[in-house]
Amino acid sequence: MSKKRGTGMACIFYGTGYGNGFPDVSTATVEIHDDGTATVHSGAVDCGQGSSTILAQIAAEELGIPYEWVTVITADTDTTPDAGTTAATRQTYASGNAVKIACRQARDVLFEHTRTLLGVNTIAGLAAREGIIYVRGYPRKQISYSEAAARARLAGCRLVGQGTFVTHTTAVDPETGQGAPYWPYAFATQIAEVEVDTETGEVRVLKLIAAHDVGRAVNRLGVEGQIEGGIAQGLGMALLEKVHLQQGRIVNNSFSTYLIPTVLDMPEIQPLIIESNEPTGPYGAKGVGEPATIPTVPAIINAIYNAVGVRIRELPVTPEKILAALREKEGGKK
Repeated sequence: MSKKRGTGMACIFYGTGYGNGFPDVSTATVEIHDDGTATVHSGAVDCGQGSSTILAQIAAEELGIPYEWVTVITADTDTTPDAGTTAATRQTYASGNAVKIACRQARDVLFEHTRTLLGVNTIAGLAAREGIIYVRGYPRKQISYSEAAARARLAGCRLVGQGTFVTHTTAVDPETGQGAPYWPYAFATQIAEVEVDTETGEVRVLKLIAAHDVGRAVNRLGVEGQIEGGIAQGLGMALLEKVHLQQGRIVNNSFSTYLIPTVLDMPEIQPLIIESNEPTGPYGAKGVGEPATIPTVPAIINAIYNAVGVRIRELPVTPEKILAALREKEGGKK
């Protein structure tokens, strides 16, 4: 049999955010309208990872209104405050916290006006759910969000909140090596099963199990999508992708020459979402962006070694490299 199978594992921890004391700040604003709907303004760019959905979910939860009532406006330099870059697996954590703070501020302004209408002494006596504001312990005493917002507006209340969140990190002391360079940390373990053809050098990834500690999964489907997309990128990094330069110019600048994984290359993926409570995150959430890709490559490399006993140390792992390593291994035995 020329085809041999092996399994490999890789474990990682990943510090989210910019880290090492570098200022990591995210700001958001929210406005509650007369009809009870809300608009969130955030500079967070959603480039496909689903951050706008997450911010809308957080706003809906904090305000106590349906998700469909929330509009998120992002990355408009005319209207949105700075939320930092969409990088470092930080937007759910940093901008999610900023939105949560802004929503609570706007909600408290609304509650302060509404408490007299419902006959309670402090805003702590009020709660909201699905667009209804009610008295805690006596939910029959209630008012709709739209009526409360309209009344507050007529009374001159501006139902706007602004939230700024700064991550709590410190630079590492160069003398002692002590500090808190990142917060929070994401953790992951991935296990890959591969099949290696010893005659052609071809590697097929058959299955990949990916267990990720994401804190609280605000959107489980989004987390699974992040894990699957990260694995696709890791698979490309491990087996296919390489930039070829000639006198400083990229020569394989099209998808006919720069190879990326297709649906036919993808293995069976089993994402395992491990939930923990991150006390500084919005509702306990952390992040899953880059951690979804980082362990994929070493898991595949370790699986190849387990299958055929050769360790490739330069990416991507092409059939030519596999065959050369196998020949060197066989030559060493003689």
